[in-house]
Amino acid sequence: MHRDRHFTLSASCPDRVGIVARVSGFIAEHRGWILETSLHAEPPADGEALGRYFMRIEIRASSLPFHLAEFRERFRPLADELEMDWTITDSAVKKRVVVLVSKQEHCLYDLLARWQSKELDIEIPCVISNHDTFRGLVEWHGIPFHHVPVNADNKAQAYAEVGRIFEEVRGETMVLARYMQVLSPQLCAAYAGRIINIHHSFLPSFVGAKPYHQAWAKGVKLIGATCHYVTADLDQGPIIDQDVIRIDHSDSVEDMVRYGKDIEKMVLARGLRYHLEGRVLVHRNKTIVFR
Repeated sequence: MHRDRHFTLSASCPDRVGIVARVSGFIAEHRGWILETSLHAEPPADGEALGRYFMRIEIRASSLPFHLAEFRERFRPLADELEMDWTITDSAVKKRVVVLVSKQEHCLYDLLARWQSKELDIEIPCVISNHDTFRGLVEWHGIPFHHVPVNADNKAQAYAEVGRIFEEVRGETMVLARYMQVLSPQLCAAYAGRIINIHHSFLPSFVGAKPYHQAWAKGVKLIGATCHYVTADLDQGPIIDQDVIRIDHSDSVEDMVRYGKDIEKMVLARGLRYHLEGRVLVHRNKTIVFR
């Protein structure tokens, strides 16, 4: 990502001739300086006449004679003409990321370290957990901690409280850093495309308790992780990022668990960064990711 302050336009629309010319022409008319462009055409599905066109454009903010609000107003007529779904963001405005965690610490530790070092240049307005385990760690970092217990009898109330806190702190993205609860369909729908989760690669082959033990017993040779958007269908949301590492017979279950934690941390952080930088566009439960 460029160090200069920039606006990021992420958009998709029905495919046709001249989309790039129209959009880049609009930017050029206002003396906008394009720093980076990523483009992709998706073919039409069966029964459709047109495919879908995707673009991501970074524009140097100082090159434009107006601020982001005016850019939106001026660009809207063209976007409407092109039937475009679009967003534009300012790199100078830090994204507000609420982290949810249970009792596994590795992803939380990693996100806090990246936040503290400004590798992830974000705001973390709070951490929410169904356990009180990490209150001390989170508050030591100067971040408010909310304990929202979840059990079979209070799930509706608990997730209503999670949503209330998220709105109260003006959260933009919710990250499940090994939050070991299934979010309610209502919460998933309310924040569609704004909740990110991580899961290990053993699904659906090894479900339930001790998946690493099951995988070791079967002689699995690859360990991986998937970062994805959360939907009401458990672990079936659009995939943002994945990675794998190779193992062999000499690795113990404990080795496999350690490798799995390492790759989960990496993939979650990378997927979150792609999301925050506007590099992920979703079409029919499939993601277009501009790396």
